[in-house]
Amino acid sequence: MTTTLDPLRAAPRTAAWLAALEDDDLPDVEIVLPTPEVLLDLAVPYEDVNPLLALAGELRADPELRWLLERCVQRLVRGIGAVDDPFDLPDLPFLDHYFYAFVFVATLPYVRAYHRERGIPADISRHTLADLGRNLAVHRRRHGVGGVVHPSWLKLHFRGEVYQLGRLQFQRATLGTRMGTAVAAALPVGPGDPALSLHIPDFSGPLTPAACDDSLTRARDFFPRHFPEEPYTVAVCHSWLLDPQLADHLPAGSNIVGFQRRFRPGYRDEQPSDGPIEFVFGDPGLPVDALTPRTTLERAIVGHLRAGGHWHLGNGWFPL
Repeated sequence: MTTTLDPLRAAPRTAAWLAALEDDDLPDVEIVLPTPEVLLDLAVPYEDVNPLLALAGELRADPELRWLLERCVQRLVRGIGAVDDPFDLPDLPFLDHYFYAFVFVATLPYVRAYHRERGIPADISRHTLADLGRNLAVHRRRHGVGGVVHPSWLKLHFRGEVYQLGRLQFQRATLGTRMGTAVAAALPVGPGDPALSLHIPDFSGPLTPAACDDSLTRARDFFPRHFPEEPYTVAVCHSWLLDPQLADHLPAGSNIVGFQRRFRPGYRDEQPSDGPIEFVFGDPGLPVDALTPRTTLERAIVGHLRAGGHWHLGNGWFPL
């Protein structure tokens, strides 16, 4: 008899992932399923609320799905507070796109408890975890149906690594080899040392200098206060927004060019990136010829690609 997880056991990557979950020694957890109030707190779009509540009944009735949900939540809970925990949440193509939303809702009480232990204000906790709603909105914009896009990104929020502080998000991280080597040429820190990784979320308004200054001011107070054992002296960013080619196509006074000026160069990455298509037009798979650019930024992105150019994932750093 075919069961729900058989397709995942048949695929090498997910089979190994399932086997690791089966063998792991994990803490006991209480599984909480979505309620309208919880979904509202997480900024879940209204069109996703009823489907999630309806699917909760199906999940209760399927013992394999209940097992997988419990194991994922247990593994996330065990990693709460850790930096760079290697546990992954891979795409599960044979399951409903909403599955990981249930994982994050069930993890919610545990990460909220961690935030309280660290003295993190309730509004920062709420704004941070509401990234689940933003993620669901991105999935619907991209695919036309509900679901979670890039669950491996959201796991950082739900185990206490990422925090929304105004316009920007900050991730507790460590310097990698290439970025750490670049920073070490100027500061007494290097690979493996603590660093704050900056992220620029969708649907949060313009990336103005004032908004960025405000976020950085908050971060300089937040992390020494709530994570005093982690000495963050440098901020880093890896983003298509730091591709230096953008400065050749945008006005000198644009917010993006101003954001780039905050950073010192890290290392050169020559690999082409579809980041501008993904984050500006909503879907990395869109063909360039089908795009209709309307703004200065959209025209710059499309014009460069149509001229035979490529965009790259830029990176940089600055001292805190």
